[in-house]
Amino acid sequence: MRVLIVGSGGREHAIAWKLKRDNPELELFCAPGNGGMSALAQCVPVSANDIPALKAFSGANKIDLAVVGPEEPLVRGIAEEFGGTPVFGPCSKGAMLEGSKSFAKRFMKTHGIPTAEYEAFSDYEEARAYVRRKGAPLVIKADGLAAGKGVTVCLTESEAETALAEALIARRFAEAGRIVVIEELLRGPEASVLAFTDGRSILSMVSAQDHKRANDGDQGPNTGGMGAFSPSPFYTGDIERQCKERIIYPTLEGLKREGVVYKGVIYFGLMLTPDGPKVIEYNCRFGDPETQAVLPRLENNLLDVMLACVNGSLDTVRLKWRREAAVCVAMVSGGYPGGYKKCVRIAGLNNIKENDHLRVFHAGTILKDGALLTDGGRVLGVTALAESVEQAARAAYGAVNEISFDGAGFRSDIGLFPNAGVFDLIEE
Repeated sequence: MRVLIVGSGGREHAIAWKLKRDNPELELFCAPGNGGMSALAQCVPVSANDIPALKAFSGANKIDLAVVGPEEPLVRGIAEEFGGTPVFGPCSKGAMLEGSKSFAKRFMKTHGIPTAEYEAFSDYEEARAYVRRKGAPLVIKADGLAAGKGVTVCLTESEAETALAEALIARRFAEAGRIVVIEELLRGPEASVLAFTDGRSILSMVSAQDHKRANDGDQGPNTGGMGAFSPSPFYTGDIERQCKERIIYPTLEGLKREGVVYKGVIYFGLMLTPDGPKVIEYNCRFGDPETQAVLPRLENNLLDVMLACVNGSLDTVRLKWRREAAVCVAMVSGGYPGGYKKCVRIAGLNNIKENDHLRVFHAGTILKDGALLTDGGRVLGVTALAESVEQAARAAYGAVNEISFDGAGFRSDIGLFPNAGVFDLIEE
């Protein structure tokens, strides 16, 4: 079987690793891939957003399944454009759960899915008047895809007005910020839950917890994710039941009622508030870096699960999970999430003895003249499994300390900071 993975990050490397581990005979292609994925697959120099070129490659190479990692090609309709090639990923309307914050909020309101109170605006003065009526704290989000940089937590009205001006007047996010969503600020622990669906059935995966802030103790600017661990201690059996009954199953039913046959992964970003779990955001694909902590725990053959989603037979699947916890620590370029250098030589990977409990997933790397170099903000994700989150974290950091590159940075508390993901910055 011939499978094409679209994308080049740590998430895509984890998917490629799991597919190849489960199916050694698989013919695997990655577009464009990265320095680490080239050991598992043939990397193809085609951008993840160049849908016509991807379609042409798929047809010419008789691809049996395309697995789409990033959100932008999904929002732009790659599932429809690929024609006869099955795609693991939703159609463009399903992908709008991530592609448009206002669409997602309208969807949740229509189908009774708990989320933060909100309003959407395209006019600065109207938005500013709303802020002054509601008062701070508030969260302001660019409506469209903004590469993870479109969300601002505003603790004062002044901060909110500045965020609105940047989006609606200065056009910081271009078309993605033409509309903004203003939400109440929810408080409580965060958790991430991914779910497979074939449009008829839905199966949730084990929980995870992301670390978005750049610095230890959940301080500093937001990033694409500095690490993750699984399971989340906050996602108890009772919380899981509530999420399935109030959020996960109603989301699938809402999609059905709107005529969307969603085939792929739905990511539920959750806030576990005192009033019960609420949806912060949807993603229309595997999360990054949650995937690097979740997929190593999956015992099922990932290809079989993906094909069941595409073929509409997910109701025949029962997911099985390893009991060990997993921790993924991101190693990043100096300056990330701001400006950073590229093409910095990476050393020490040969010191890592990868095995069933330790794996290094490449994100921003490139092979050049036989040398492995940095090629992005998030460079590597070091994942370890152990009996507990703390033990897995210590194993991951043991490997992190073997790897070096000029300017390398990482948080030192992934899986070790007890209140990670708890937003409680508001003083009473």
